[in-house]
Amino acid sequence: MEFDDNAQLDTSQVSDIRGRRGPGLAIGGGGLGIVGLVIALLLGVNPADLVGSGGSDPSSQTASDLSTRCRTGADANRDLDCRIVGIANSVQAYWRTQVRGYENAETVLFSGSVSTGCGDATSDSGPFYCPSDNQVYLDLGFFDDLRTKFGAQGGTFAQAYVVAHEYGHHVQDLLGRDAGGSLQGAESGSVRLELQADCYAGVWANHAESTGFITGITQADIADGLDAAAAVGDDRIQKEFQGRVNSDTWTHGSSADRQKWFTTGYRTGSASRCDTFRGSI
Repeated sequence: MEFDDNAQLDTSQVSDIRGRRGPGLAIGGGGLGIVGLVIALLLGVNPADLVGSGGSDPSSQTASDLSTRCRTGADANRDLDCRIVGIANSVQAYWRTQVRGYENAETVLFSGSVSTGCGDATSDSGPFYCPSDNQVYLDLGFFDDLRTKFGAQGGTFAQAYVVAHEYGHHVQDLLGRDAGGSLQGAESGSVRLELQADCYAGVWANHAESTGFITGITQADIADGLDAAAAVGDDRIQKEFQGRVNSDTWTHGSSADRQKWFTTGYRTGSASRCDTFRGSI
């Protein structure tokens, strides 16, 4: 996946608070994070026990000025921070054409820990969307974890999949969709919510080139996205961390289901085909 060198980036959609000391608490994000809370629920442990290094020490970093470094797609092609800006710009450019009254959600880059409208969180929570403040929270160290801890191949489009998934939750929030009362299980509302966000990420991927930011998405890119989706499937996480699979505690869906729904969105390019709440998954 590459960006159009001449595309103009809008850094107002991303804020960088790395280097600011955050709270020392464990989790947050309203339950939509990919990794930390998922592992806690799947393994039956207290999420507060996940507090650890939580990524790099925020006091050891200096917040960057994105507006001076991230001006064009050429910057996005060579710099990870700018790439996140470009992805956010592309994803939101698409959804503005699809959702009446669409309101931009800001992506907040943090390190270590962060305070949000949904509570305090650490990097262990993984990327997440907070509906209370309409912001996506991302510690870029997660992309390393995706490869080293969860066995994904990584790559630029794997990063785009993660960001697009979280913006899928923003779309759900704007449309009034929530998980309902069923938070665990293979057919639970929580799983259906996550799979719909995967489908929405696929829909964006289908239209990404039309947004004016991205010049090409290859089949190899899509394979990287599918690989990332599989890596954070509930069944794979359970097998890796506890050696057995218990679908009664699933919150995000199996690897196969996550790939299925991303593929549905990508192949059809239609959000109307992402109704994960109807019938069996």
